[in-house]
Amino acid sequence: MGQLVDGVWQPGWFQPKQGGAFERAATTYRGGVTGVSTGRYHLYVARACPWAHRALITRSLRGLEHAVSVTVVDPHMGPDGWAFKPDDPDPIGPSRFLRDVYLRADPHYTGRVTVPVLWDRETGRIVNNESREVMRMLDLDFASLAIAPMTSTLAPADLRPEIDHTLDAIYDPINNGVYRAGFAHSQSAYEHAVRDLFAALAHWDDELSRRPFLCGNQMTEADIAMFTTCLRFDLVYYSHFKCNVKRLRDHANLWKFTRRMWSHPGVRSTCFLDEIKTHYYWSQDNVNPTRIVPVGPSEYEKDLDQPI
Repeated sequence: MGQLVDGVWQPGWFQPKQGGAFERAATTYRGGVTGVSTGRYHLYVARACPWAHRALITRSLRGLEHAVSVTVVDPHMGPDGWAFKPDDPDPIGPSRFLRDVYLRADPHYTGRVTVPVLWDRETGRIVNNESREVMRMLDLDFASLAIAPMTSTLAPADLRPEIDHTLDAIYDPINNGVYRAGFAHSQSAYEHAVRDLFAALAHWDDELSRRPFLCGNQMTEADIAMFTTCLRFDLVYYSHFKCNVKRLRDHANLWKFTRRMWSHPGVRSTCFLDEIKTHYYWSQDNVNPTRIVPVGPSEYEKDLDQPI
């Protein structure tokens, strides 16, 4: 994965905490938009990444494809980090790698080079690279630019406290929990993460027995954040990250929720299962040194398409 240190690229994976636990570094850019206009802002994303996928879904559901342009990096992430594809180059560049975008914003940047990145063409800066905040900005701050949005808002004012509470509640045990399990460097750290993960999955499976979405009867940001992890669970996390106590499909209500989200055309159009599987198995050679991408799970897309 690598990182930049004072503007110099340092390849290699993270160093675990004492005890072998994985700790995700905090995102660096936490700014807001200073004014919105069609074409001013640009998103850098990876379709394979669950964090970037949140931004893509929000952009799609809020009808912002015409207003906020997108560059999709290659799912094959090697020693140089995320790379641009020849058929989808950086329109602001020239850049070969996503790290060049970070260096364009700050030649002495120190930190991880992650997606999503919201870029301001007018000021030549990275606005934000925290997926949760990018979702909220696309939903609320860009609302005036939406054309035929598929939903009115993903963060209604009356539900916002519950949405924020739910995003907090699912982050560590579920969204980041699969990584805490997959990137653990000790048996105890792995088992601790897996216990947290499956306890949380059981909790939310029970909650979804009483309502279609995490915060009630309408889709919100919390559902997007849960969905991008759920979609990848049986496809990669179950085997690649050793999260194999149960499949997601063994949680009846979470599986129904995942199929409900998948069936929405504004969500489905952002899902690229082959890129997801390729990225995890090929790129994360700290977990899968052979970089062999498995053929299965078979019939996964057909299973997602089953009636709700």
